Amino acid sequence: MATDQETRDELVATVRRFVEREVLPVASDLEHADEYPADIVAGMRELGLFGVTIPERYGGLGLDLPTYCGVIEELAAGWMSLSGVLNTHVMAANLLKASGTEEQRERWLPRLAAGEIRGCLSLSEPDAGSDTSALRCRATRDGDEYVVTGTKTWVTNGLRAGLIALAARTDEGITCFMVEKEPGVERTGGITVSRNIGKLGYKGIETVEMVYDEHRVPADAVLGGEAGLGRGQHFILSALEVGRINIAARSVGVGRAAFDAAIRYAQERETFGKPIAEHQAIQIKLADMGTRLLAARLMTEHAAARKEAGERTDVEAGMAKLFASEAAFEIATEAMRIHGGMGYTTELPVERYYRDAPLMIIGEGTNEIQRLVIARGLLKRNPI
Repeated sequence: MATDQETRDELVATVRRFVEREVLPVASDLEHADEYPADIVAGMRELGLFGVTIPERYGGLGLDLPTYCGVIEELAAGWMSLSGVLNTHVMAANLLKASGTEEQRERWLPRLAAGEIRGCLSLSEPDAGSDTSALRCRATRDGDEYVVTGTKTWVTNGLRAGLIALAARTDEGITCFMVEKEPGVERTGGITVSRNIGKLGYKGIETVEMVYDEHRVPADAVLGGEAGLGRGQHFILSALEVGRINIAARSVGVGRAAFDAAIRYAQERETFGKPIAEHQAIQIKLADMGTRLLAARLMTEHAAARKEAGERTDVEAGMAKLFASEAAFEIATEAMRIHGGMGYTTELPVERYYRDAPLMIIGEGTNEIQRLVIARGLLKRNPI
């Protein structure tokens, strides 16, 4: 449901204070150690963030997508990995909310809202990244069950998740299954978390490969019931619009953190007898950074508002994700340049922003794919 501006601002301000108090003092140490932020995640659960977009009747906060984007920006400004803890969880919840049967919503949404179980999305495969139609993971019907076999990769939250939105091929086409597993263990039935993938940035949160070896799931795990067979790709691509808006929002958060660090340092660091902020070369950088940051935020807010209103948002979500992610990387790069040698050290968080920013260019569909999505959407909207 929609929220008024006062409610939105109050929640975003609460998250900002939480980040200042609980995240900023420890983020760099946890990130460099690649350590899962268990205490911070527990605090996020206490704030109700795992139920942020889940309707109140299922135990969630029932807040709108623009509010969610404000929360994501604040988390990403403190430490981008925290926004990843929420992203695939919210996408799994949104899949249930939009496409699940009422029995499925009643079964899983209250547990997701309470943070009792975490959700994740399992779409990508080693040989089928952006080409979702090339999935090889197979689910074969066997009486009242499906037998799932295949390998999935780039599964964020895969180890700690208790509910997986899994894309697999059935006789009817690509189908989405809501698969339960035991959180925090490497093997549940026929599911094995085979390895944790090391990354340049985006540390402290697991990104895993998962193998399904004749894993059995009940037939009622098909998202949307029997009517959902073969419709999984449609369900998931719609959910990815929210994922792309999330990526745009976290890009704004990282860009804001980098810009704030740069404009502060530029007024403190002196060369040739005056703060470097008084040099035209630095002023030009700051002007471009601030302009890109504001444009990225406005595009993200626009896409979120359209999606919340129920309007088609494939183009707008793609545009926001494309522009904001490229802006975040450019701002992080310029922030490092403004800091000079200090920006390259691990003593300041600028180098972390620089390492985290590329994920948004690649995640939820590479920006090259985004350009194709945008162009096709524009051509479809403007026929001759």
